[in-house]
Amino acid sequence: MTEKIICAGSGGQGIMAMGKVLAMSAMAEGKFVTWLPSYGAEVRGGTAHCMVVISDKPIDSPYIDKADTLIIMNDPSLKRFKNFIRNKGTLIVNSSMAECKATSRRLKVMNVPMTEMAIKLGFEKVANTIAIGVYLANKKIIALSSMERSIEEVLARREKLISVNKRALEEGYFYAQRSPS
Repeated sequence: MTEKIICAGSGGQGIMAMGKVLAMSAMAEGKFVTWLPSYGAEVRGGTAHCMVVISDKPIDSPYIDKADTLIIMNDPSLKRFKNFIRNKGTLIVNSSMAECKATSRRLKVMNVPMTEMAIKLGFEKVANTIAIGVYLANKKIIALSSMERSIEEVLARREKLISVNKRALEEGYFYAQRSPS
């Protein structure tokens, strides 16, 4: 099993944190992992993406030319990365900021109003954690409990954010389970 994931959005949307938490959770489960961050020149508000590869065997390169899964948080990122997904891949889109209609490439497309869901939880910045929950429900590569432990570890110094991020993770997970594929 090898899973290649590209997370993309704008600076300030937690793109690097999303990739880091995915990578840490997979490592905690004994998987091989690479995490390749890429920041835009402006950082906050500019483009940001990261590439995460998770495998049960050693990984040759952290670079991804065709992802199994794209997690897209805004429209500029959708335009930039829409051709970086393999046929029959999974495209998870924050429909609060972008929307992807069905394509001829037989992709599994999930438009999820992540920013709206995060606002309802009281903290817009957890839209990235909702995205992780949606991903976990679709791929079942990492256990939800491993992800929760990684969130606790990453946010250990910001204890007030742990509970809202765990709720966001569960919201995304259960939203994806209820949504028709």
